[in-house]
Amino acid sequence: MAQDTSTQQPTAAQLKEVKAAVRQLLHQPDYDDGSAGPVLVRLAWHSAGTYCKETNTGGSNGAGMRYEKEGGDPANAGLQHARAFLEPVKKQFPWITYADLWTLAAVVAIREMGGPDVAWRGGRTDFTDESKHLRHVFYRMGFNDQEIVALSGAHNLGRCHSDRSGFEGKWVNNPTRFSNQYFKVLLANEKAWKKKRLPNGVEQFVYVEEDADLAADDGEKPEELMMLPTDMALLSDPAFRPWVEKYAKDKDLFFEHFSKVFAKLLELGIRRDESGKVVNEENVEDGYKSAPKKSDTATAPGDQGPGQIGHEAGPLKEENERFQRRKNGAKL
Repeated sequence: MAQDTSTQQPTAAQLKEVKAAVRQLLHQPDYDDGSAGPVLVRLAWHSAGTYCKETNTGGSNGAGMRYEKEGGDPANAGLQHARAFLEPVKKQFPWITYADLWTLAAVVAIREMGGPDVAWRGGRTDFTDESKHLRHVFYRMGFNDQEIVALSGAHNLGRCHSDRSGFEGKWVNNPTRFSNQYFKVLLANEKAWKKKRLPNGVEQFVYVEEDADLAADDGEKPEELMMLPTDMALLSDPAFRPWVEKYAKDKDLFFEHFSKVFAKLLELGIRRDESGKVVNEENVEDGYKSAPKKSDTATAPGDQGPGQIGHEAGPLKEENERFQRRKNGAKL
């Protein structure tokens, strides 16, 4: 059924069809305990759980988990499979936003699993502007545009992994040396970045570095570099771009600004008195308390231990991966 683009609210008739489609996909005999319902509820929970009452930002509006900044969070590990369950529904009803679909699917799943009817209202939008999404994520933490660009410079380090954030590759040739190379590469190849769709359906931008002046100092052989859609937004947004240009030209300025904003990041949620002592309620009541040492062996991504928000992500990710292996094996 076609969506009237003049309305901001799906009709009851449209939603009835979507609900029916969600019910049909809930039965997954080869997945977990035979149902996609629980993981769909978790998807909505984590999507809405980004809300910050103090700043009135975050929440289910925008479907921000489609982006690396939220989808790649360890606490959301495994939920990409939940989102994939709903892709056929999105294909069948392209007019519905992801923000509405994810939350509606959870409500349908709860009812179908024997739970109560949950009041649900549509009208959520999806963020399709990468710049808007960046601000959606960082403004609620108290960062401004200049600070967003400076923090993005940390992309000079490390790489993305498709089994974590969905994206794959590194931003610069030497991802273990902190510098302003990220900004240089982003600008120098502005017209050469090409969209690439990965096997998992995620789109990113890629470029094979050929300029010796931009290659790593150690003579490393150039390979395909990547940028996220949000990286490219730093070029297209008129408020972000001037800072990209400044940091590409002046490493000292970038280092100065990055050190300040990263220190600010590390102090989020910390309250101190005039002497610098932490005066958060937990600190005042319990003092300087060290948790017991954990295993020297790396645990599953996002498995932070019982009682912490990411603990469920480890086993959830393993369950989803087992399902995908069985599913792919059946196709061979």
